[in-house]
Amino acid sequence: MARRLETISTLLAVVALGPVCAPGVTEVEAGEPGVNATVDFANLTRDWDGFGVNYVELAQSPDYEDWPQEYGGFSLLSEEERQEILDMIFGEDGLKPGIVKMFFDPFQQEEPGAPFDHERTTRWMRYFVREGLKKTRDRGADLQIITTLYGPPAWATKQKFIRGRDLDPTQNESLARYITAWVRYLRTEEEFPVDYVSIHNEGDSPSRWPVDGKSGNIGTGHDYNAWWRPWTVAGFLPVLRSTLDEAGLKDVGVTPGECTVWRNFSEQRYDWAILDSPKAFDALGLVTSHGFGSADAIRSTGIDLLRTFRPELHAWTTSMSWAGMDVDSLDLIRLNIYKAKVNAVIPWAAVQTLTWVGGDPNPGTAFRVSADGDYDVMAGYWFYKQVSRAGQPGMSVVPVTTTSGSGVELMGFAGNGTKNPDAVVVLNTVRWGSQPIRLRVLGSDASSFRGYLTTGNLEKRYEDQGSFDVEDGYLEFDLPARSAMTLFSRASAP
Repeated sequence: MARRLETISTLLAVVALGPVCAPGVTEVEAGEPGVNATVDFANLTRDWDGFGVNYVELAQSPDYEDWPQEYGGFSLLSEEERQEILDMIFGEDGLKPGIVKMFFDPFQQEEPGAPFDHERTTRWMRYFVREGLKKTRDRGADLQIITTLYGPPAWATKQKFIRGRDLDPTQNESLARYITAWVRYLRTEEEFPVDYVSIHNEGDSPSRWPVDGKSGNIGTGHDYNAWWRPWTVAGFLPVLRSTLDEAGLKDVGVTPGECTVWRNFSEQRYDWAILDSPKAFDALGLVTSHGFGSADAIRSTGIDLLRTFRPELHAWTTSMSWAGMDVDSLDLIRLNIYKAKVNAVIPWAAVQTLTWVGGDPNPGTAFRVSADGDYDVMAGYWFYKQVSRAGQPGMSVVPVTTTSGSGVELMGFAGNGTKNPDAVVVLNTVRWGSQPIRLRVLGSDASSFRGYLTTGNLEKRYEDQGSFDVEDGYLEFDLPARSAMTLFSRASAP
């Protein structure tokens, strides 16, 4: 087995160019005072449901018989290689995710009333989840699963072909039964802990089709979608809620689908459409959206509106870019947590091949599978490990502050009565130069914290840095440029 660690060409370019700062980030000059930061573990801001992973099997094929797409690539690997990846994700020394996202493709029933075939197109995704669940439970933890309707079957659209743009409202009840049958199969046959079902994938993007909607535009870079207008979402939520209830799945929560960016959830008025329909609002079990886009696209507006009337509502970012698979990708996660105010984050596919039709718009990942049956551990894995192990299910997000413009950012998670130690993730996003950091620690009795470092050049890949003593309420350390370090309270180190 040839396993290679891929380095990032952009990092090499940065070294060649010398000190270049990202927009809004200032370079630290020699002799400049250190960065002051604070984490307050006593101030439990928001429940944290955990970080997640997503295995994508079938995403673009217009005809499964003609092209049985397997984007994740487990089919190309040996069983030994698959288990190595699974250990690195779900094992005790792995990412330790608390959530898995499963897509639900449009090929599992030829027409309403016909038999279902949930297995033919989902073999490797179900294998990934089945084996991951086993490894997770072996270490005394568990998973939450959200399953998303990737795209409706052809018969559920007005166009009557795969990736038809417009939903056929006369098929709403049949589509609800289609979704319910899949959830019931996962719960009863696979015995997967499915907690939520999401009704669409990026249904907020009508420009992905020609104006007349007469072509599915398969092969132009997009995956399975349909256009879910805000009032369509509001109308469908209670239909699906009722169908799930009738099937004995009352404990499976319903989400409003997944816009491309959080900004669209509010700007396109999905939040208001749901709020304006009492039945839709009552049916809502979780708020979801993808977290793609720039910092400006990451907003809490829609979440805030719905929480005004139901403060207990949780919100999950159910897909987002791995970006450059570096410290900047962690900063996007930070923005989703502190700016969009979510309770969980799941990046885009954690295991990928280079087979995306039209060029992959999100090529970052944790593992890259090649056509010859090898896999690479990508830089994204080591950076994601910083946050995924720090923010375990049942913990709480806590407030953090840092010197403005320093390029140093923080994410904090309190144990919140779990066995997980308090943890703070510190990012140094500047392009050049180590930064001396003076971190004030509030709300913790720990006398020391243990650090794990990932550097931008990957010379250190989640490397144990030993313990850092808390002196007069402060931790002091240097953090290299483009690096991330997680500090765990020594009282109950992982």
